[in-house]
Amino acid sequence: MIEGLDYNTQRERLRMPEYGRSISQMVEHCIGIENRQERQACAENIIKIMEKMHPVVRQQADYMSKLWNHLAIISKFKLDIDYPCEVTTEEQYMEKPSPLEYPKGRIPVRHYGDLVFKTLDHLKTMPEGPERDELTRLVANKMKSNLAKYGTSAPENERVISDIAQFSDGVIQIDPENFVFDSVTRDKKTEDKSKKKKKK
Repeated sequence: MIEGLDYNTQRERLRMPEYGRSISQMVEHCIGIENRQERQACAENIIKIMEKMHPVVRQQADYMSKLWNHLAIISKFKLDIDYPCEVTTEEQYMEKPSPLEYPKGRIPVRHYGDLVFKTLDHLKTMPEGPERDELTRLVANKMKSNLAKYGTSAPENERVISDIAQFSDGVIQIDPENFVFDSVTRDKKTEDKSKKKKKK
């Protein structure tokens, strides 16, 4: 570092970097204004500047409410003004979100993914016809694509036909003579892994 220069890394971390340090400095100045009316007017001018900095925000619903909330956050909730809308409190801002519950269900073959098995369960309930045939085609090609990524050494087409019959409890039977799979380009890294497995 060059002595005498002011580096951002040495400054206080910004709460909302998208507005830049100049807005943060304006807000600090606004907090220090003793006259309430002047402080209110200053805050409203800052909001106008923030809006001009990010005009795309106008496309969002309740965009003015979002700007006032951002102002409160930048001020570290120290700005004593009459907010025109309800803003987030410091307690709400600091509150950590509840952890998302991890799916507990197990799937028979992990490389196919949960969505494939949910689709197969749905296929079992569908009547025969073009709609079921089209969904079968889509899920079969998805399974083939997943197998290519997984790096299995088994022929994908035969494996997919067999797995669909097995995991649909025999309801969905694909005729290999009349069914045309989409071509899948195997990733080079996956091919290299597959070759290493064969050598072992």
